[in-house]
Amino acid sequence: MKVTADAARRFLVARHLLAPARSLDGGTDAVLEVFRRLGSIQFDPLAVAGRNHDLVLHARVADYHPGWCEDLYERREIFEAYNKGLSLVPTSEFAWFRGNLSRNAPRTLAENADVAERVLERIRADGPLSTVDFERERGPTTDWFGMPTNAVRAVLEAYAVTGVLGLARREGNRRYYDLIERLLPRDVLARKIPLEEQLRYKLLSRYRAHGLLGVSGAADVFGGLGPAKPDERWPGYPGRHALREELVERGDLVSVAVEGVSGKRFVLTEDLELLEAPPDPPPSVAFVPPFDPIVWDRKLLASLFHFEYVWELFLPPAKRRWGWYVLPIGFRDRFVGRIEPKIDRAEARVRVLDLWWENGFAPRRVDGFVDAMREALRSYLRFASVDRLEWAPHLGAEKRLFPSPP
Repeated sequence: MKVTADAARRFLVARHLLAPARSLDGGTDAVLEVFRRLGSIQFDPLAVAGRNHDLVLHARVADYHPGWCEDLYERREIFEAYNKGLSLVPTSEFAWFRGNLSRNAPRTLAENADVAERVLERIRADGPLSTVDFERERGPTTDWFGMPTNAVRAVLEAYAVTGVLGLARREGNRRYYDLIERLLPRDVLARKIPLEEQLRYKLLSRYRAHGLLGVSGAADVFGGLGPAKPDERWPGYPGRHALREELVERGDLVSVAVEGVSGKRFVLTEDLELLEAPPDPPPSVAFVPPFDPIVWDRKLLASLFHFEYVWELFLPPAKRRWGWYVLPIGFRDRFVGRIEPKIDRAEARVRVLDLWWENGFAPRRVDGFVDAMREALRSYLRFASVDRLEWAPHLGAEKRLFPSPP
């Protein structure tokens, strides 16, 4: 199937429920509808502008409140699993997400066997515990920078990856772990699915979340799904390419060629009707977080949307072109700029530290943009549970154009 670039852009923003933004009503039911559409939502604990999963939902659900997701979590309707990083996934799909090809987690448990045994026995006896409930222990496991890490934290995370433990609750960014059998319904735990079928399902979930991924994806899009081709380190596993071919043969995926975009793309069969006739996007603005699935594929952003996005969190300040926690600004079927907001709950305000428009984009001259941007900012203040918007001194023009709501 061949589609124009315009059709591909309109398809993606419509499929991602971003055209118009914040269009779903219904509280927790609307949240669950986003999960049905995207499959899973990546979790990140940083809350500078709001946590990633909350920002994903805020962009799609009218008057979204973070408490709605927390309610679903406490009712065990969603749970945390590793699907392109730590993600929130519907509990009903646990059987497809419990298996993995991680080599690091089993290695961590083997290298810290004594610690792992003590930690598990303590949780079995005492119930949900966090790292602060244990004495810090040293072992051979190191962190990203090669420094020794807390062996207790390492084994807790490894047990979560392997499905022995699950997240019972969070208090801020502190995670409390418990035995998985005490967290999920018995019938959910009883369902067993072969590992290869789980991995095929996970692969399909990545295509479901994005809508128009290619063969290679980008960055860690296919992380946790093993190598693309057969590898002796994973005996018996055919590789991602073979699983993808099976999904095409089964009719789950359809290959698509997009005008101006190199390589094959794949769309879910159920989305073909939307791809063939995507609607014209109305004038609305969405602030998109760093791990939103629509920005997973940076090469596609560049070739299809002509928008370069780099999350500069880990870059030294002197090397940043934009900022620390910057959100792309979506308008209709384009990305027109980026904004760096910071929620200051102590002062009941949102501070806009900076804002950058794409070359050639003039907010005043674009029909419908100013009103849409004002509405997006009002919605963001409600999301942050504050009533005051403050602009950095050098953003005087934006302050006049987008004044604080009354």
